[in-house]
Parts: sequence; C-alpha cells; structure tokens
Amino acid sequence: MEYCRLQIGCLIIVSYIAFIYFRECKRYHKNLNSSIFDEILVLSIVCIILDGITAITVNYSDRINPVWNKLIHMFFLIGIDTTVYMMFGYMLKMTGVFPVKKWKKIILHVPYIANIIIVIANIKSLEFREGTYSDYSMGVSAYTCFAMVGIYFLLTLIVFFQRWHYIEGNKRIGILTYLLGGGSITIAQALFPEILLSGVAVTLMVVGIYMNMEDPVLNEIARYHSEMVMGFATLVENKDGSTGGHIRRTTAYVKLLAEELRARGYYKEILTKDYIRNLCEAAPMHDIGKIAVPDVVLQKPGRLTEEEFEIIKGHASKGGEIIEETFGHLGDKEYTGMAYRVARYHHEKWNGKGYPEGLKRHEIPLCARIMAVADVFDAVSEKRCYRDAMPLEKCFAIISEGSGRDFDPMIAEVFLECRDKVEKIHEKL
Repeated sequence: MEYCRLQIGCLIIVSYIAFIYFRECKRYHKNLNSSIFDEILVLSIVCIILDGITAITVNYSDRINPVWNKLIHMFFLIGIDTTVYMMFGYMLKMTGVFPVKKWKKIILHVPYIANIIIVIANIKSLEFREGTYSDYSMGVSAYTCFAMVGIYFLLTLIVFFQRWHYIEGNKRIGILTYLLGGGSITIAQALFPEILLSGVAVTLMVVGIYMNMEDPVLNEIARYHSEMVMGFATLVENKDGSTGGHIRRTTAYVKLLAEELRARGYYKEILTKDYIRNLCEAAPMHDIGKIAVPDVVLQKPGRLTEEEFEIIKGHASKGGEIIEETFGHLGDKEYTGMAYRVARYHHEKWNGKGYPEGLKRHEIPLCARIMAVADVFDAVSEKRCYRDAMPLEKCFAIISEGSGRDFDPMIAEVFLECRDKVEKIHEKL
C-alpha cells in the first residue's frame, strides 16, 4: 500500500466524479456515450488503477513474473497514451476544429497508432530500475509514451490558444489552469521518473474538464434559463397568433448562420463562442416589444393604415427599452447588450431604409443583421392572420432579392448556400 497511496487518493476523486456525473446524467436524461468525456472518465479510472498496480509490481519485481509485470506496464502505458489522446480530441471537438473528412481523421490517428505499435513492439526491453524513494520502469516503450504525452499536451495548448476566442470567456482560465497543471506534472514525471505522478495528471485533467464543461447540473441550469427565455418570448409571440414555432425556428436559423459565418472565416474576431451563445439566447427576445402593441392592431386581418403601421414599427424601440428595464439589473452586460441590439435593430435595412433609426450597412450591429435574415425568412414562410404561408421557393427568393438592399449580402449569400440545412430546420420545427 505504501507505493500506491497517491493512486488510491486519485482513484477516490475520479470515481466520485464519475458517480456524480453518471447519476446526474441519468437524472437529467442525458444520453450516455454522447460525449468523449464519458469514455475519458471510464478510461481514466482504468489508468489510475493500472498506475497503482504498476507502482506495486515495479517495487516487487523480484517476486513477480517479469512477463506479467511487463504486460501490466504495457497496458498502463497504452492507457495513458489513449487517455491523453482522447483529451486532445476533446479539445478539438470543444473548440470546433475536430476534422470532419475521413482522410483527415485518419491522419489524426496515425501518430497515436504508431506510438501504440512502438510501445507494444519494445515492451520486452522494458527495464525496472531502482530509485531513491521508489523503483520505476524505463525503456523505449516508456520514452515513447512520455514523448507522445508531451506532444499531445503541447498540441492541446496550441489549439487552446489558437481557438481562445471560440472558448467561452468564463471557462478560459479554468481550462488553462488544468492544462498547465497537467503539462507540468508530465514534465516532472519525465525528468524524475521515480515520483510516479501519472495518475495525478490524469485526475487533474478529469476534474478540470468536469468542472469547466461537463457538470450536468450547471449545464441543466443553463438549459432551464434558455427554456425560460424561450417560454417568455413565446407568450409574447402568441399575441399575434404565433404558436411559438417562429421563436424556435428563427433561433435555429440564427445559430446556423452564426456558426456558418464563423466556419467560413467571416467576422471571426466577433463571432466568439460567447457571442454566438449570447446571440442564440437573445434571438427569442427579438419581438419582445410586441407586448406593448395593442391586440387590435397586432391581430388585424386586413391591411394596416399608415398610423397602425407606425404603431407596429414602435415595437423595435420599445423592445430595446423593455430589455434594458427587465434584464439590465441582472449583471450580465454582454447578454443584455446583445438582446437590446437584436430587439431594437433587427428591422434596420442594409440600404438604410429600415427602422427605428435608419441605420445602413455596417452601422447595423452584426447580431441584428443576422437576426433580420432569419426573421424575414420565417415570417414569410409562416401563416399569419392576414395571409397564408408562402412556398419555401418564394421565401428563399425574397432573401435573394433583398440581398444588398434589405440584408447584408454576405449573410444572405451564406443563408442561401445553406438551403438544405434551413429546409431541415423548417421541416423539423
């Protein structure tokens, strides 16, 4: 026991996290095996157990069959390599750069597979050496394992800093802390192999990922917040006869547009993960100002008079005021500002003939330009009290005709190029 006390402590911590994680996943009906983290958790427990076993066997190598000792070490080295490799893949997925094309995935796997082959091929030459405080194993397999772990830690840090703006601001420091901590322990283990800290590095990484990204309770609270916003916005939409489908569809179109724009390299400095998250949270609030419009005007089946149309137009500026008064005291300035801009400016037009301020081109906030395309497309594709829904072909034609006049031409172009995805959203919602 004296040689594996550290591993036992690590095992208790990771096992507790696994217990809480899977219990809460079941409670909130999260599908297991839907995240790399599920696999990382299980593999980490196996690695820590193997780390503890090897810590014992290496110190009693004279009493244990050398073949079995080396086999146990082989599985441990493969487990460590696999865990760190999966954590690298987790970072790629989290930051949106995990390869989609099959040949790129194959290239990504090549170094890992090559490393595993080297570890297995050279396990016979693994040596058990005597240290001051503990014995340890050394050889080509161990060197290769250390090298791969170091390389993938370095690659993970590179991806982290390259995709810094894509990661949510409140999670960056936490992620950086566990990455640097895990990397430092790996370096220490490589320089002083007898300290046997591999399990500590794995534990630190698991705890960091769980606390920053995978805590089901925090994720569920965020989901509840989104649903409350959606529900509140739907109540407002019901004033003009909408069933709430408009809210969900426009939010889905907005999310699609923002992610497609970023993926194509447009507005990359603006479209951070925080920005896209806030935009998707703000999108349902775009017509919140309609709550101040009389039902007799909002639900009028016939053509509006000029006076009535001016009343309708007032919902944009009124929406901005309501958001400032309702959400301004919550302390989330970024979200409140986003919701304000979406509500107030989503009827502005690229040519400056919109309302309420007559802004034009890039004077209109990006979030409002994205919202405008989503809102108009869904408005014409939806049945209203004064007209039937238009065919989708006509709806796409309206966006095309409005490009460079009503809408930012770049955003309109991306929307039209995503026609298949838009149609799937429309059909689903």
